[in-house]
Amino acid sequence: MKISKEDFESMKLKYSKEVKKGKPAKDKKGKDKIDQTNWIFFDRETLEGLLVKADKDPKKGGIQFYITEYTEEVAAKYHPNEVDQLTGALTVVMRAANLNENQITFSNPEEDYQNVGAMCPPFCDPEPTVS
Repeated sequence: MKISKEDFESMKLKYSKEVKKGKPAKDKKGKDKIDQTNWIFFDRETLEGLLVKADKDPKKGGIQFYITEYTEEVAAKYHPNEVDQLTGALTVVMRAANLNENQITFSNPEEDYQNVGAMCPPFCDPEPTVS
């Protein structure tokens, strides 16, 4: 799911103030988040959709992943039924990017930010299996 740059920035700021500084993430009530993210699954359609927007050279085009944290407002906006579970949860936001001479560049500074993964918790059951 596409999210706004404003929502991305608020998620990035929450992460930077808490977890990135070595502090525990905070839930909706301001308490330490004690059941943190185990994994996030992104479907192929989302990943390929981002790669299409990047440079066609496989050594240059790619995806930039940002470690962020759900704010209460972003959780309510995109996942209204899981606000309590997701507020303070670590997540990944991504966008298409290019690497040119060790410099990350974007074809459009307002590029789509994507945050569509199924994450555990709250979506842990059933556990992933080997197929």
